[in-house]
Amino acid sequence: QVQLVESGGGLVQAGDSLRLSCAPSGRTLSNYDMGWFRQSPGKEREFVAVISWNSAITSYADSVKGRFNISRGNVKNTVYLQMNSLKPEDMGVYYCAARTGGPSTSASAMHYWGKGTLVTVSS
Repeated sequence: QVQLVESGGGLVQAGDSLRLSCAPSGRTLSNYDMGWFRQSPGKEREFVAVISWNSAITSYADSVKGRFNISRGNVKNTVYLQMNSLKPEDMGVYYCAARTGGPSTSASAMHYWGKGTLVTVSS
């Protein structure tokens, strides 16, 4: 069982940056492929970014490509999402998720989820 804890959300203005963190409660995330997803009111949860267990593979949604960066840290392999040039359409609850067996952009393929952190972007 993997418990994930997201942090770093908040209220920012359009054009600002935020860095989200996803840390494990207990075991390291070194063996897991990790993803960030987001959900806005009235919308389905959507893929944002994914990184493989060894950081060899990353993938981004077209809407965030060039602005967001997913990476892994050294402490328990905490996963980060650096978000630059934020837009109002980036608003939502951002969820960290983990799986084994290869990175996936599908929410239904993820095995473990955090409770989310809220990102609000004012125009």
